[in-house]
Amino acid sequence: MFASATSTRSSPAPSCARRWRGFSGSLERSRVPRDAEIRLRDRLSKLSGLDLLRGARLSGELERLQRQLDRIEAEPTDEEIWAKVELARHEDRPFTLDYVERILDDWFELHGDRGRADDAAIVTGIGKLEGRTVALVGHQKGRDIKERTQRNFGMAYPEGYRKAMRVMELAERHGFPVVSLVDTPGAYPGVAAEQHGQGGAIARSQAVMARLSVPTVACIIGEGGSGGAVAIALSDRVLMQENAIYSVISPEGCAAILWRDAGEKRKAAAAFKPDAAHCLELGVIDGIVPEPEGGAQASPDEAARLLGAALGDALDDLVGTPAQELRKARRAKFRAMGVLA
Repeated sequence: MFASATSTRSSPAPSCARRWRGFSGSLERSRVPRDAEIRLRDRLSKLSGLDLLRGARLSGELERLQRQLDRIEAEPTDEEIWAKVELARHEDRPFTLDYVERILDDWFELHGDRGRADDAAIVTGIGKLEGRTVALVGHQKGRDIKERTQRNFGMAYPEGYRKAMRVMELAERHGFPVVSLVDTPGAYPGVAAEQHGQGGAIARSQAVMARLSVPTVACIIGEGGSGGAVAIALSDRVLMQENAIYSVISPEGCAAILWRDAGEKRKAAAAFKPDAAHCLELGVIDGIVPEPEGGAQASPDEAARLLGAALGDALDDLVGTPAQELRKARRAKFRAMGVLA
């Protein structure tokens, strides 16, 4: 569906060469023409039917309108963008520990920030990915009310980010690559979190990631909400699953600010386009990881296989790069984001 999108490889067998490839997907729904498309079609029809005097030419204008129409048709519809939001939030979508169970060997979870508490919204540990020891940091939501409450719906306190930094620094000392799996609506905005230094913890986590001399790869596997997401996603390679979302604010939050009505969430999502294809177009991410037909929740095993292959490919590209080059390229990459001139 998105010709410009580039995703990670999905090799059917170990003997197949590792590669990055494009993907195409479709949603089984009728396509509703948008207002701009309807206006362009109407104008094209009127111009094409004009009875012109000899020598009069409209070919240039017709070609320009046709190009605009083609560009609109190539864009995902508002309904398709909202479908991505719903898939990213699907209650059966695999979380970090679901992927850990499937793609990491010799997993050993590490707890606590060595200062105040162990935040269950952030999972950290050491394991082996395709035979390579890595440090993993990821958000973890819950399946039922009890676990969701325990893990605070994947919204971390400062203690969670301090735990993540502790493991990142451990990886730095031992030369382990760092893998981050992002799935959070955002950092927890409560009073206690602010009293404990939420903003400073997010900033320090980004600073730690910017200074790491080991390869780092992050993947948005569900929701990637604001600073709570980027706190553990300032990486050499940032990937995104096909049906994940990545944005500075939730559609509901955006709608509440712009239209004073959270019910306008579909309109907001269509406006800021948090889906993977648009994030790739903006340069916010480096690649899109394909998912099984219907989304990752339809086949967690296949989704894990595709994710593990993508993470392995990205690490293969980075391992062996001098530390100074990694840091320099990483900082240049993130400092260039949002620079329009």
